[in-house]
Parts: sequence; structure tokens; C-alpha cells
Amino acid sequence: MQEYRKNTILTMEIEDLGIDGEGIGHVEGFTFFVKDALPGDVIEAKVLKAKKHYAYARLEKVITPSPFRMEPKCPVHRSCGGCQIQALSYEKQLELKDRKVYGNLRRIGGFSEELLNSVWEPIIGMETPWHYRNKAQYPVGTDREGHLIAGFYAGHSHNIIPAKECTIGSESSNALLEIVLGWMNRHHVPAYDEQTGKGLLRHILLREGFYTGEIMVCLVINGREVPASEDLIRVLTAYEERSERGFTKRVTSICYSPNTSDTNVIMGNSYEAIYGKGYITDLIGDIRFRISPLSFFQVNPFQTRRLYEKALEYAALTGRETVWDLYCGIGTISLFLARKAALVCGVEIIPQAIDNARVNATLNGIENAMFYVGAAEEVLPAFYEGKLPAPGSEATDAEATGRTLKNDTSVNRSNGSGSSDLLHPDVIVVDPPRKGCDAACIRTMLEMHPDRIVYVSCDSATLARDLALLTEGGYRLRKVCPVDMFPHTVHVETVALLSKLSEAKHHIEVKVDMDELDLTSAEAKATYKEIQDWVQEKYGFHVSNLNIAQVKQIHGIIERENYNKAKSADSKQPECPEEKVKAIEDAMRHFQMID
Repeated sequence: MQEYRKNTILTMEIEDLGIDGEGIGHVEGFTFFVKDALPGDVIEAKVLKAKKHYAYARLEKVITPSPFRMEPKCPVHRSCGGCQIQALSYEKQLELKDRKVYGNLRRIGGFSEELLNSVWEPIIGMETPWHYRNKAQYPVGTDREGHLIAGFYAGHSHNIIPAKECTIGSESSNALLEIVLGWMNRHHVPAYDEQTGKGLLRHILLREGFYTGEIMVCLVINGREVPASEDLIRVLTAYEERSERGFTKRVTSICYSPNTSDTNVIMGNSYEAIYGKGYITDLIGDIRFRISPLSFFQVNPFQTRRLYEKALEYAALTGRETVWDLYCGIGTISLFLARKAALVCGVEIIPQAIDNARVNATLNGIENAMFYVGAAEEVLPAFYEGKLPAPGSEATDAEATGRTLKNDTSVNRSNGSGSSDLLHPDVIVVDPPRKGCDAACIRTMLEMHPDRIVYVSCDSATLARDLALLTEGGYRLRKVCPVDMFPHTVHVETVALLSKLSEAKHHIEVKVDMDELDLTSAEAKATYKEIQDWVQEKYGFHVSNLNIAQVKQIHGIIERENYNKAKSADSKQPECPEEKVKAIEDAMRHFQMID
């Protein structure tokens, strides 16, 4: 196979998109990843970094544009990197996202094409895929002339691209940024400098209630107080804009969040309101939510409603069901479901989110939604084993899981009003983070044998893995529907429905392969077996799971104890031989797990 050196200029046709939105082309069987290139483009590209089996290249010239190539609305979309595929027609975006989810369920989940074709529902896209984000965080800095700027970080850097108008953000953002920058200039408020650690204003957080018109401005500061706050309040509260939905948008909350740490984390751990209350409100359907600076709330309220409506449709609630909602956040899905269920029990590890969930339940007059604080993988097994009482009794929070409660068999864990008790719920809904569900959580879900499981996922790779485990445990995949929550980016949400097989037993022994379960975002790109097979084919020798785990650890991919820890205190693990390190690293580069 020919070697391709750095700076070599090549002509190629782009055939597909990679997981980060980069174009994929081939020259004589050699794979190239080219940022900003689109399927159907014929391009000239310059090689930036060449590996043994693939290379990264830069788009130099589009010789023949793809029939799907569009003129982007945003003038800085290439340098910003926030909208990786804005130059691709929206219809093609939807097609590729749909295919991405389908491909992961086919390849990683092992589901047949016949089954997938029978359960697949068309991807739900947006009618107008612009200005949909209700939240944005803008870093603040200075340009080369020393002028204050606010915008977005360029891709893979901390260079700030000034934001004149973000085409996926709120249309109020630019005016509000100009107001804050004007206040900074008048009162000589310095921007934070990452190199020196000096300066005050680090980020400007904007949140907007798209259905209420309420706007929050939160300043993330390298300090403990905001200077000239009276003038800041004056100029921000003077802002008004007529919404296209017929009401007036106003700033109703001004806050600051101290963050004095040398860290890439944007928000501090706390916040203070200097005007209004420390939250705004917005609606999903007819349910009102309070949103604080630290609250998680879906950024696309238009598609969030459609996502939750699809989850509600799959749950098939009649008013008699008991539902567990795992990874519930501030209770968005829980409260959506509670209107149609007998009882909903939400679980979330962040205490502030559960505080918000309870407030939101009260705000909407919902009395049949109860919440636990704790990790889903700890709370659900603890409840199932009788170590936690039912919601509504004395200790419902799983600070409880930190101090295991007495196993009191007198605790009645039946809701008393649904068609089944909490030990064997009608429906379990999960909306986990990108890494998917924990092994203990999946085991307990299977032991509880709900009639239906509704899985909401932001990562179709870990979704595919978890669906395979659940179907192995006695469930059948019934429906799958991708939902485009983030137009012009490569991300896509998915809702899946599983139902219990009629022959499924109440207690099922399921072999959960930890190699396939504990996937990080890097690991999701290839399983251990895929790495082993690739090395065997290319190098002609076998590498063990331990070898792979050791090399992953070298590259900062955290591994489980079962591979990285000696079996006894006085035993030692052999180091991975150098030739195997090189082979595994080549495989990891091939699967885009490392650079």
C-alpha cells in the first residue's frame, strides 16, 4: 500500500461522514478523514497527518460540489466548529443520522435487517431547523487589539470566534452580548485570561424560556462579586424584544456564578441572583419547569416535546401504571408521564436536580411523582433488595444508598393504586448519559421484569449495546425512532421500545459482558473483540483483554479494576510487550479512539 506523506495534495470523492462530521474518502483503498468535506464532493485535500492505515487531510478545494452541499447561513461555521454539517442539506442530514442509528443497532447490537426494518419509524426532524437553542455559554476574552469579545471557541482550541449571530442560538443572544460587553467597557471590567488566571468575567450564560419569554443572564466570574451591578441591572432590564410567538421577551433573572478554579469547567458550583429570582420558567407541552443556571434542561424545546411525546406513546399509559424513570434530571420526563400514570418514581444522582424536580411537581400540582436522590445503578438494586423504603416514606433519598437502610420487611413498597407494585412496575423509562446504563441497573431492570422498557438515548452506540443485553434478558425490540434534537450537528437522539416476551421468566440469568458494557465514548467506537480481530488480521498475533486495557490506560481511557488490578496483593501483572502496544495503538487509531 502506498505511503502518503504530509502536505501531499490528493483528489478524492467523499463517500460518507465520520462520527465527528468529517468527510470520509478513499484513494487506492487508503482512508482519509477530511473536515468540512461532504458526501458527494469531489475535492482536493492536503495530507496533515498520515498513519499506517488512514490519514487526516485538510479541504483545499471543492472541485465538484456535492448535490447536497448548501451555502451555510453562518459565516464562521467552519472556524467555529459548533455546526459540523451546516453546509449539508437538512434532508441529507436527517438521512445520515437515521442511517447512523440503524447502522449501530445492526453492527453493535447485532439486530437483523429484517427486524430493524419491521420496527423502524422515520426520523423526526424540525420544520424550521434554525434558532432552536434555548441555552448558550459564551467565553469572554480580548482580540489582538485588546478589544473585548464574546463568542465560541474554535474547534479543538480555546481561541474565541466572535459571535455576531449564532444561527442555531436564540435571536436575542447578540443584543444581550453587546449589552454586557458595553457594560464591561464602561466600568473597565476585565475579561478572564486563561494564561495568567487574572481578570473577572469568564463566560456569559444565556437561558431563554421559548414559551414564556423569560430570559436569564448569568455571569461566570473569577471572583465573589459583580462590580457596578446596578448599571448592569439597568441596561439588561431595559432590553425588550417581541417574540415571533406573540409575547414580549424580557430579562427576568440576572445571576453570577463564582468559578475561581484553574479548570475547563464552565460553571461554578453555586450561583447568586442579583436581580429577580435565581431561575426562569418554561413549558414542555402544558407542564411548567423552573430552570436555574445549574439545571439540566433540554436545549431544543421544540423537539423535546416531540421526543417526550414519542416516549409517552411508547409507554402506552392508561392511568393505572407504575413507572420508574431512571436518570430523571429535573423531572422533565417524569412529570410528562405522571399525567397518564398512577405513580412515577424518578431517580437522579444530582441532589439539586431532584430539588428542582420536586419543586416542578408542586408547581404543576402533580402529586403522583416521587423522587430518589442517588445513582440509578445503586438506587434500583437497593430498592429491589428491600434496603430502601417506598417514595413518600421517611427516607426516600438515597443518601440512603450511602448508609444502607435496614432491610425492613414490613415496609410496604406497593403503591396501592396501580396495577402492579414498584417491585414489578409496568414501565421503566431510562434516559442515561452517553455511556449508557450501568450493569447493575440493567440486571435489576431485568429482575423487575416490567412489561415495557422505554429507552431514550443520546448515543446510539451504547444504546445498541444495552438493547442487545435487554433482548438477551427476555425482551423484544418493538419500535425505534430517531429524533433530531440538534440540527446541523452530528448528534441524534433515539427512542426505543422493548416489551416482555410472553415466555420470559420473572428471574432471568443474564451474562453481562463487562467489556461490552462499560463503554466510554472512546470505547464505544470499537469493542475488545473488534480490536483483537483487527490486530490478528493485520499483525498475525493475538492480544489479550489485559493487553488492550493496559494500552487504553496509557492513553487516558479509564479501565475497570478487573483488568488493571492484580488478582492478589502480592501478585504482579505482566507488562504489555512493545510490539503488542504498537499493534493495539494502530487498531485504536483505525477505530478513531486515539489520534
